[in-house]
Amino acid sequence: MISSLSSEAALIRNRDLGFVFQFHYLVEDLTAAENVALPIMIGGKSSSVALSRARELLSLLGLASRLNRYPNQLSGGEQQRVALARALANEPALVLADEPTGNLDPAHSLEVWEMMTRLNRELGQAFVIVTHDEEAAARAPKSYELIGGVLRQS
Repeated sequence: MISSLSSEAALIRNRDLGFVFQFHYLVEDLTAAENVALPIMIGGKSSSVALSRARELLSLLGLASRLNRYPNQLSGGEQQRVALARALANEPALVLADEPTGNLDPAHSLEVWEMMTRLNRELGQAFVIVTHDEEAAARAPKSYELIGGVLRQS
């Protein structure tokens, strides 16, 4: 059994799971590249390996020109794409996203949803996305609703 506070649980969370939240939770004193590199370095890789992977992911998400910008120098959509890149940093088996576009305007929300869809399609990245946005959920290949404590396929 793995205790939620054990170092083994922390290792599993860092290695096998990526997390994207409604608010980006970027470290304000780190650049976009450094924010993405952080979980890689926590996982034991060198800063040069971590920053190389961060540049690769940020480029993949259309942020190659924003690598050295701090969170307060990025738009909300850019900040959330950095958070998405950070979630992908350790090539997790699964990315868990809780209202990942809840703080974004409709245009940036669509942009983030399209990126997650593309990552799923092109890289085979698995996502579990929780949202109240029925229109956004309809874009997913499979969707479920939680009604009265019962999970049902939509």
